[in-house]
Amino acid sequence: MYTITLDSGTTNTRATLWQSGKVINTRKREIGVKNTAVDGNNSRLKAAVKEVIQEVMQETGVLLEEIDYILASGMITSNLGIVEVPHLITPVTSEDLTQGIMRKRVSEIIEKDIWFIPGIKNNVKDISIENCEEMDVMRGEEVETVGLINRINLQGPALIILPGSHSKFVSINEENEITGCCTSLAGEMISVITHNTIIANSVRKSFVEQFNKRFAVKGFEQCMRTGLNRTLFTIRILDQSTDSTTNEMANFLLGAVLATDLVAIKNSSTLSVNRNTKVVVAGKEILRDAFTTLLYHDDYFTEIEKVENDDLKDLAGYGSICLVNREDFNIRD
Repeated sequence: MYTITLDSGTTNTRATLWQSGKVINTRKREIGVKNTAVDGNNSRLKAAVKEVIQEVMQETGVLLEEIDYILASGMITSNLGIVEVPHLITPVTSEDLTQGIMRKRVSEIIEKDIWFIPGIKNNVKDISIENCEEMDVMRGEEVETVGLINRINLQGPALIILPGSHSKFVSINEENEITGCCTSLAGEMISVITHNTIIANSVRKSFVEQFNKRFAVKGFEQCMRTGLNRTLFTIRILDQSTDSTTNEMANFLLGAVLATDLVAIKNSSTLSVNRNTKVVVAGKEILRDAFTTLLYHDDYFTEIEKVENDDLKDLAGYGSICLVNREDFNIRD
């Protein structure tokens, strides 16, 4: 029998077909909840989900009756998605996530139930300007966290770094409960700076193509010393006054922006890390290399682990399957 996992975010939706824990086929559409926000309805998102499900099945000859589960995670379970599932409140165990899964039939997509996995939010009451930094939410990273815990046999307490357009920093305790998360706009910030500021001309509107430790560290150090805004302008100085390459300056920018993430991590009242907190770095290779390098250079954390590429493949889908493979899995309509 087979399982289909759906991972839908702000701009992309992916369906993956699994058999016995192995990926058989995967298909993607560049449509996400951003389209729902723009259109005022979720018709395009539903159509994209229907298409990718049909494609992974038809291309492999799998029949509907051969599918055990269709599991959905990410922003597809938000108010801009297809079925809204309330966030669970930290601390959250894998059992809590399993028990929180909601089953719904969405006939416009497929004549089979879809199992929607809840997101998680920090346990903060009476949010105000005084404590808003403590509050955070996630949809999708919770299944990546579960998948990572199972893939690498991770034992907390630990901090998991999941860099991306919106980087997530997830804390787990000794019982591997998710105790909190913190989000930054690092990836989106780099994109804006790269395309929509005076720095765009210096970096030729391009992201890092190859990680350069020296320039990333220099950007990190200057940002920690003089702040992000000043550091960003010095990229233009490098462009006009030195023979630095586009890739080197892009690395300088990357190091500067990630410096602000390390400040956020170390000062987050929710994550509550200390020097002895184990740090596990995931994400795409360049961001993973950059974060790991800067963590070592910063010399605050004493235990740092960079996750290998093979352990990161199809992580959200793998984590989703881990949840329904639990003995305590049941149904909530």
